[in-house]
Amino acid sequence: MKVEFGCAPINWTNDDLPSLGGELTYQQCLSEMALAGYKGSEGGCKYPKDFDTLKKAIDLRDLVICNMWFSSNFTTFKNEETYAEFDKHMDFTYALGARVVGVGECGVTVHGQEETDLFGKAPVLTEEQMNNLAEGLNELGRRAKAKGMKVCFHYHVGTGIQSMEEIDKIMSLTDPELVYMLFDAGHVTVGGGDAVALITKYIDRVGHIHVKDVRSEILEQVKSGGQSFLWGVKNGMFTVPGDGDCVDWDGVFGVIRNSNYEGWIVVEAEQDPAIADPLEYAQIARAFMRKQLGC
Repeated sequence: MKVEFGCAPINWTNDDLPSLGGELTYQQCLSEMALAGYKGSEGGCKYPKDFDTLKKAIDLRDLVICNMWFSSNFTTFKNEETYAEFDKHMDFTYALGARVVGVGECGVTVHGQEETDLFGKAPVLTEEQMNNLAEGLNELGRRAKAKGMKVCFHYHVGTGIQSMEEIDKIMSLTDPELVYMLFDAGHVTVGGGDAVALITKYIDRVGHIHVKDVRSEILEQVKSGGQSFLWGVKNGMFTVPGDGDCVDWDGVFGVIRNSNYEGWIVVEAEQDPAIADPLEYAQIARAFMRKQLGC
């Protein structure tokens, strides 16, 4: 298999709620990723914004930056601003080793709001918003392709693209040659979908993979209690592959094994690091994936 394994710093310090793990240094985060056997890191809010500083830190640990989240704002029609920021983001991450850009739509999202009911207040996009999002993603895809990169759209609960129907809609509206999928097992599960069905349908369009599981007990509390996405994160809604009880990993990894997928498989399972030791859980995930995939 032509895959590499990475880990996301959100397991140490949360990008949506930086107080979670705020005391941990980026050097500890990178060192523990390398210690757990990963070859790549995604970007994170705590990482240095200065290129030379970050490049030195990853080189010291024989790591690369394999992807860095980019927030688009097409649902609020900020197209030109988004294009300009994307070009800068793309140049920065390419030089650090990334060949994909994971794009999440954040124009009308509620996932970063601590007091907002995730399911009761999740945005529903209008046709105009959905069409502009598709048009914008296609343009980002053109710019990425010209640089030898791929735009991988990251559906995400709370953003207006969370259900299977919404994911199918945006994938149908975008050009398969320009816009790929960032498959995230945890987000499709929380959004009420089936991870195996989704990756089976889109594996030929998947350009990047996030693996995390879901604890059903906490997910049900989020739904029944009208809780926010961040409440769920703080209370352990997500965990690493090999620890949760919602995702059919035999099915997910079976699809990957039998496909032509080439790229990164990244553990992105945000938890409270004071409760779930990030190094321990990174090791659990790496051992589980080695058992599933043989590498």
